[in-house]
Amino acid sequence: MNILIFIVCIVVLIVVHEFGHFVAAKLARMRVDEFGIGYPPRAAVIGKIGETILSLNWLPFGGFVKIFGEEVDSGNIHDTSSFSSKNRFAQALVLVAGIAMNLIFAYVLITGALIAGTPRALEPDEISSARDVKLAVAGVLPDSPAEKAGILVGDAVLSAEDGHFVFNSADPAKFTKFVSNGKGNTTISLSIKRASGEETTLFARPVAGIVASDPLRPALGVEVATIGVIPLSFGSAIVEGATLTWGSIKITAVGLWNFFYDIFTLRANFSQVSGPVGIVGVVGNASADGFGNLLSIMAIISINLALINLIPVPALDGGRLLFVIIESVIRRPIKASVARAVNSVSFAFLVLLMVAITAHDIFKIVG
Repeated sequence: MNILIFIVCIVVLIVVHEFGHFVAAKLARMRVDEFGIGYPPRAAVIGKIGETILSLNWLPFGGFVKIFGEEVDSGNIHDTSSFSSKNRFAQALVLVAGIAMNLIFAYVLITGALIAGTPRALEPDEISSARDVKLAVAGVLPDSPAEKAGILVGDAVLSAEDGHFVFNSADPAKFTKFVSNGKGNTTISLSIKRASGEETTLFARPVAGIVASDPLRPALGVEVATIGVIPLSFGSAIVEGATLTWGSIKITAVGLWNFFYDIFTLRANFSQVSGPVGIVGVVGNASADGFGNLLSIMAIISINLALINLIPVPALDGGRLLFVIIESVIRRPIKASVARAVNSVSFAFLVLLMVAITAHDIFKIVG
């Protein structure tokens, strides 16, 4: 099921990207021969928009737009409806349009997630109006009873008991009081729900000296917070969605810059990077946590797809855009043989990078 959800999400995001190219090409009066959902071989023709064939293809991992005269050596440079016949500005707009569409779509998704509601930390006066309220682990101190027991950040405390009292509230203050009531003489049994949805029981004994500000109080060394879902109104979601989208774009851009810089300086760390295998699990978990969470994850992937495509690697939109800029400076097309050679090398680099990240995903699962 996770794989199916992942495929649907990726197809939607790539089709949105290609739709940006399609709309921009149409506005620039370029001939678009085909808009395909999935990759060839073709399964069926499902319709036409003007001269553009709408096709459904057998490989369900994205989509494509076939713009007439995109290839430098297509021989159609004098046909006014071809990509290569248009001025460099029009070509650049078509190339950037897919990236822009993914960023706009991310904003729509984030706004939708805020309207649907996503889990967040709640203030005391918000708890009564929230849904799916739970006590979540926000931090675990190193070498504490909580860490030794196996409690993880992101866990939800469903209930706890010490042989005398049972705790089943989502109030952090009440949890702190419950833990300290045992005076450090009683082992606490905690019913935990993992972020993956798995439920387990862990055992930990509070000890004094864990909390620096209150060294005499027995504690587990865990920071908890009340988490719940409060949907925003349409107007609030539009404003907040814009802020969150811009913040996500900036964070993602910095992260990608640092990652690729580390690759070229041979310092890349793949431990925090997920490829297709890892993303399948993330998308599956998000969908299990609610529609709002799934929209949020899709938005993050959409932003990543947009910014990765902006990287000036010839196999990507950013690389093709770089070619257009170079051609506008030298005032002539780049030789087709040179373009093909650079594209081949760049594509090989991307494939090797994807293979390395996917292998790392698999090693994390089996290892």
